[in-house]
Amino acid sequence: MALLNDFNFVSLCVRLMLAMAAGGIVGYGRTKKKRAAGLRTYMLVSIGSAMAVLIAKYDFAMFNGHWAPVVAEVGMKFDASRMASGAVSGVGFLAAGAILSEAHQQVSGLTTAIGLFASMCMGLAAGAGFYETVLLSMLVVILTMEVLGPVELLFKRKTRNLMVFVQLYHIEDIDEVTNMINETNAKIYDIDVETTKRKGDSYPSAVITMQLSRENPSHSDMMAAIAEMPYVFSVEELIA
Repeated sequence: MALLNDFNFVSLCVRLMLAMAAGGIVGYGRTKKKRAAGLRTYMLVSIGSAMAVLIAKYDFAMFNGHWAPVVAEVGMKFDASRMASGAVSGVGFLAAGAILSEAHQQVSGLTTAIGLFASMCMGLAAGAGFYETVLLSMLVVILTMEVLGPVELLFKRKTRNLMVFVQLYHIEDIDEVTNMINETNAKIYDIDVETTKRKGDSYPSAVITMQLSRENPSHSDMMAAIAEMPYVFSVEELIA
């Protein structure tokens, strides 16, 4: 173990390979889901972060070794943490680009962005030789991103909060829809009226955010009630 903790060629290879494995395992799950950032993106982020720490460690070793006379002569100072902070800033810029605003008040890419950040942190830990943290973090990140996804979806469907996208035939029909919702004792928080294209023509639509009543908190019942209205062309539940 001492060989891996020292700064040598063997530990260098192990740290880079561990960083690549950590990023690749997380990125593989994102690739299967056809996300924008996949296997190679996560691997490169993790490897690049590990390289930032390794370069900082190399510079630190050289400043206190072969370069020590020159450093003492010119009075240079070295902060090894700057390389890691640069990696954080760079990946933060990359992660921000993965967040996109879509139609109907939906935002995508948040999980991808934070996944890239987590991959970067695992790479930093691998480069620093903190092997235990890399392995444990890898398991926790995979559990969070792959296993807990369906659990989160189930939890959101069990809450009383509901957001629906309703396509209508006429703009006046929105009043009929809201009246029906109010009759179920549901509370409407927000209505955002939009225009959608169907077969080349423009039709009104609305994104309705509501809280269902305690007596009937079923999402499917409310969706069915809205869909059965003659004024409604289609209805879709939006899950943020």
